[in-house]
Amino acid sequence: MPENLPNVPELLRTAVRSLGGAERSNQLTMASAVAHSIDTGEHLAVQAGTGTGKSLAYLVPSVRHAVQSGKTVIVSTATIALQRQLIDRDMPRLADALEGSLGRRPHFAILKGRNNYLCMNKIHTGSAEEPPTDELFDPFAVSRLGREVQRLTEWSSDTETGDRDDLAPGVSDKAWRQVSVTARECLGKSRCPVGEDCFAERARAEASQVDVVVTNHALLAIDAITGIAILPEHDVVVIDEAHELVDRVTNVATAELAASTISAAARRCAKLVEEQDADRLEAAGEGWAALLEELRPERWEALPPGAAPALAAVRDAAWSLRTAIGPSRPGMALSDPEAAAARNTALASVEEVHDSAVRVLSAFDEPDPAKRHDVVWLAADDNRGSIRRVVRMAPLSVGGLLRSRLFAESTVVLTSATLTVGGSFDGLAVNWGLPAESSVVIDPAMATGSEAPFDSGTLKWNALDVGSPFDHARAGIIYIAKQLPPPGRDGLSPTYLDEIAELVEAAGGRTLGLFSSMRAAKAASEAMRDRLDTPILCQGDDSTGALVRAFAGDEPTSLFGTLSLWQGVDVPGPSLSLVILDRIPFPRPDDPLLVARQKAVESRGGNGFLSVAANHAALLLAQGVGRLLRSVDDKGVVAVLDPRLATARYAGYLRASLPPFWETSDPEVVRKALGRIRDSRP
Repeated sequence: MPENLPNVPELLRTAVRSLGGAERSNQLTMASAVAHSIDTGEHLAVQAGTGTGKSLAYLVPSVRHAVQSGKTVIVSTATIALQRQLIDRDMPRLADALEGSLGRRPHFAILKGRNNYLCMNKIHTGSAEEPPTDELFDPFAVSRLGREVQRLTEWSSDTETGDRDDLAPGVSDKAWRQVSVTARECLGKSRCPVGEDCFAERARAEASQVDVVVTNHALLAIDAITGIAILPEHDVVVIDEAHELVDRVTNVATAELAASTISAAARRCAKLVEEQDADRLEAAGEGWAALLEELRPERWEALPPGAAPALAAVRDAAWSLRTAIGPSRPGMALSDPEAAAARNTALASVEEVHDSAVRVLSAFDEPDPAKRHDVVWLAADDNRGSIRRVVRMAPLSVGGLLRSRLFAESTVVLTSATLTVGGSFDGLAVNWGLPAESSVVIDPAMATGSEAPFDSGTLKWNALDVGSPFDHARAGIIYIAKQLPPPGRDGLSPTYLDEIAELVEAAGGRTLGLFSSMRAAKAASEAMRDRLDTPILCQGDDSTGALVRAFAGDEPTSLFGTLSLWQGVDVPGPSLSLVILDRIPFPRPDDPLLVARQKAVESRGGNGFLSVAANHAALLLAQGVGRLLRSVDDKGVVAVLDPRLATARYAGYLRASLPPFWETSDPEVVRKALGRIRDSRP
């Protein structure tokens, strides 16, 4: 292994010079802190504002550690956009820049879940599933599905990766499911007749030989939850977009049980077992459906009357089917790959049904709701006008899981532009499973040490806010419209629409409107198109990527949308000088999981509203506000139309999570400022 490698500050300077950038003190501070964390084994939460260059700040010490130790470093992100940026731009340029200093070129790879790759066995055997029930009577939908599957089959001969993200244009989820498998459905490399050509296995093999593996929070969660080593052996994990970690892990750990999934499992097993065995599960599914039709959609405090026998019937019928299918015959996969694939798909379906039924049945064994592992609720999903009733189970907390399966196994660096809530890291730390009060903030100049990562079993972690290169008070204004009425449930009132029109007109377009619902975004779009001369785009008119490109490419254009735009828009320059937020983005008050989490906090004497609802709102608010300044030359206004940000008792807590913009509630001051910015454009 290489010895006497240049230290992190030297490597960072080399990289920055090679990339044509300028040295930034906060980037160096972050890089030194990450190196310190790797050296000592102490975890690190580091908030780094937009423009810091945080990717380079964690990649340089990560690459140095990997080259020196011979161990892989995992970098996990929440979004495909950041994965692409790391793999297609940041890592190749960094590898070129550091090859001379490190004595060899660093290697990197991307790794995703198995269902993101084409399954060549499905392609070759033609074992695509029958069309979903709702498409059987829609010839156009069936023909479209067939065309997409045919296109995927042809693409399988041309693609080098089999990665869904490399397919352009994309296809529907239903079409992709015809040519992909989940981990449960997979035959396994040794038993699959085309295992040597498997795209997923090829990606895993490549990942096992590199210095840095880029993956996503979902796969990181699956690796932790299942205990199956999906990711290569590693001792350091860097989690970018760490404010998303808890939600992504929760999503992975959430299961559901609907009559349609039970029926689908029975159909998949029908050709493999005696007819009465499959009929038994089908009948149990019908019993489950009948029960759910009689119940109100809500969170369950206990099993409703009739649920226990209905669930037991599903559980027992599923296990009976699992037993009837029996063990795989030796050599079956190689001699009859289509039959083997059908068997694995059937087993995966029936095991999922069985496990979900068991999970609901056991969810209420603990009498104290605050100590239960799972929250269970009945939802009524609107699927294109058809109501689908489904029972969902989600973990009350993922902190214990992260603590035992992530922080206890590796040194973890968590970073994002928004990690402090109410001015503290503790809000997120508790949700991650870390102690509520962080260690003393480290001195990054002392980036050495070899202390053990644990002291009497207590996780050690440090917190660091490296700030931002932006002078927020000079570059931006936050305008809180105190004169408006509090937002109601009936959509945008005329006074809100008047305010939006005046602001957008003063800015000359150039507005990103972030709304709490698609209904509000569409209503505002339609109203502004009638009132204003500048173009208005609305999310849903085209793909989000195409809309953002159109918005960035035409200065007078405005873009209105909902939640996904709060975090996914990066438009530096004159095309964006006004961000409008219609209301504080609190979660829905009837969200069963968040309500249960609030009650659990309150049962321990804490403030459930601040710990859950306000934390959720603060993070989203900070993300939305962060859309304004994307380069050091940007100037503009963030307009929050919800007066509660100035008047409510929790207002100071939320504002403490935002950048230090100059603040006003005077609409005339804001309109004049927007006019000056508009008129200063070349």
